[in-house]
Order: sequence, then structure tokens, then C-alpha cells
Amino acid sequence: MKKVTSLIVIVIVAAVLFFSSFYIIYEGQQAIVTQFGAPVGDIKQPGPHFKTPFIQNVIRFESRLLKWDGDPTEIPTKDKKFIWVDTTARWRITDPLLFYKTVATERGAQSRLDDIIDSVVRDAVSGRLLVELVRGNDYVAEEGVTERFEVEGVVIPREEIVGRDDILASMLEKARASTPEYGIELIDVQIKRINYIEQVRRSVYERMINERKKVATQYRSEGEGEKADILGQMERELKEISSEAQRESLEIRGRGDAEATAIYAKAYNQDKEFYAFLRTLGSYEKALQDNGRLVISTDSDFYRYFKKTR
Repeated sequence: MKKVTSLIVIVIVAAVLFFSSFYIIYEGQQAIVTQFGAPVGDIKQPGPHFKTPFIQNVIRFESRLLKWDGDPTEIPTKDKKFIWVDTTARWRITDPLLFYKTVATERGAQSRLDDIIDSVVRDAVSGRLLVELVRGNDYVAEEGVTERFEVEGVVIPREEIVGRDDILASMLEKARASTPEYGIELIDVQIKRINYIEQVRRSVYERMINERKKVATQYRSEGEGEKADILGQMERELKEISSEAQRESLEIRGRGDAEATAIYAKAYNQDKEFYAFLRTLGSYEKALQDNGRLVISTDSDFYRYFKKTR
């Protein structure tokens, strides 16, 4: 019985020793081995590994890319435009042993990157114009647009103006020079967002509104001009149509009068006395109204048919 108990104890102790000395580094991880708290080596290859139980300890770190996010910072540009700059970066641990000795943890690395990247971003933004920070390297000015860059009365030549990509590359180069001493490789630095401070933002919005109103006024003026042209052309066309219609009506009326005159003349030539009689009757009808009185001389031509009726 004692032998069985001793065997069980030995097996348990052996299992504890085995599992205490055996550990696995997974894909995407790297580690360092410490002995009594002091680092004695690093492990970069994933897989099973062994250590001295109870004496050595394993501290794991990420080998994948890690993200750094800075707080938005208010920075004045070279042309005295105050803006909020929000920056982000990607980094990774390349030397876990040096990383552990210098910053110990990812939180410590993030704090150190705060100092490095914030300083680089502040220097880069304050040394450049706002237009350089928002404009890409492939920007091409519109045809006929003349750009002028001036700071405190000093004109900056167009060839000295760079794009955002060049500024970011310069920021990365400067920041990357300070990270190897911490066992860190900086992959890239990017500006997530640029925005004016509140006071400047309001003035920018007002200027944008005024510019839009100016454009709207210009369009409205051009529209009124085109409207006047269309109405003028319409009035000319109406006058031409009315003039043509009046001319045609006069021609038709002239032809009608000519035909009527010809008919009257023909009728007159057939029986002059009868024609005169009909014309006189028509005149009587127009001159003599109901309850009307007509005072004429008896020797008037207008009265001569009344004399013949006696």
C-alpha cells in the first residue's frame, strides 16, 4: 500500500514538474524567459518549449501589429491657423528582451510612443502650411487658377510646397529613429482627422456660406440676364407676328374693299337710278331712328325721293 502511495506521489510530482517546465508559444506571440525576475532569453518561434520549473517564468508579448492612438492636439500651423490634429500609428515589438528591459509592458510602450509621436507631429504641423497638411501629393491646380502662398508678408515659392504624403513620410522617419532603443519598430504614422478650432471653424463656415451666396447671386444674375434675353426675343417675335398679321389683314381688307368697290361699280353701271335709290334707302335707315326728327330742305338731294312719292 505504501509503495502504491509513493508511486502515486512520484507520478503527481513528475506531472507537476513536467507541466511546470512545458509551455507553448502560439502563433502571433513571442516571449521572454525570466529567472528570479531577471530576463535570461527570448523566444520568437511558436511551438512547445521548456523552462526550469519554479525558477524560470515566461512573459508573453504580441508579435503582431499593434495600434497607437493619440489624443487630439491643438497645434498652430506655419500660417497661424489653429487646428485640431488627431494622429494614429501602427507598431510592433521586434526585440522582446530589449522591450521588457526598457518599457516592460505594452502600456509603457504606448506612453513612450505618446511622447515620441506627439513631439514629431507638433514639429511637423507647426512647420508647414495648412494647405500642405490637407493636400495630397497628386493635387493639380485647376487651369487658370493662380495660387499664392504667403506667411507674414513672405511669399513662399510654389516649388517649396509639399503634400500630405511627404509630411507623413518625414514624420515617420523622425519618429522611427527613436523607437529601436525600446525594441519597437514603428510601421507608419497617419493623420486621422484635421479640424479647425471652434472659433476658426465658425469663421470658415461663414466664409463658405458667403462664397456660396456669392455664387448663387452670380447664377441668379446670369439667370435673370438669360430671362431678359428670352423675353426680349419673345417680344420681338410677337411683334413680328403681329406686324405680319396686321399686314396680311390690311391686304385682305384692301382686296375685299376693292372687290366690294368693283361690285358696287358693276351694280351702279347696270341701273344707276336704282343703285342710287338703294343707297339712299340705306342712308334713310341709318339717319332716321325711332322717334327721331330730321329737318332738311325740300330741295335737298336727301329729300328728292320723298318728293317723287307724292
